[in-house]
Amino acid sequence: MSVSVLPAFRRLTAASAVAAAVVGATALPAAAAGHHSGRAHGVVYISGVRYDSTGRGARSNAALNQQWVAVSNESRRAVDLNGWTLSDAAGRTFTFRHYSLGAHATVRVHTGVGRDTRTDLYQDRRSEVWRKADRAKLRDDRGRLVDEIAWGQRRVVTHPRQGGHHHR
Repeated sequence: MSVSVLPAFRRLTAASAVAAAVVGATALPAAAAGHHSGRAHGVVYISGVRYDSTGRGARSNAALNQQWVAVSNESRRAVDLNGWTLSDAAGRTFTFRHYSLGAHATVRVHTGVGRDTRTDLYQDRRSEVWRKADRAKLRDDRGRLVDEIAWGQRRVVTHPRQGGHHHR
């Protein structure tokens, strides 16, 4: 290894260490929020939001189903979400019923009417839930806050683990 490469290697290593520390500090609150009542159910969090299906046909079922909140499980085990809730700032609430989120899996909770699958659940609503400025809260079956995300004017919001903005 030449002498000129060594300083560059050290700068790269130092930059990597700083980046890892920042990512670790950012992920800590969401990871800590994933624990509840001593059960080892893994880390579940709101990983993305698509909202505000305005425009022509915004109240159509197809437009309503373009609105969704994604919930992810980054653990190695499935998590039973039965009784968990997802709500907006106005208090409109969706309750998960008989649903288990697989290990390293994501489910999208759509606003409109549809047939539930492993990857897509439907609130069966006939009007918009998620607005341009809103907040989504995920609570466990005991009502404890697991994660929340707020947004302003962006159309798609993602969790920082996926490179987006997440406001607690």
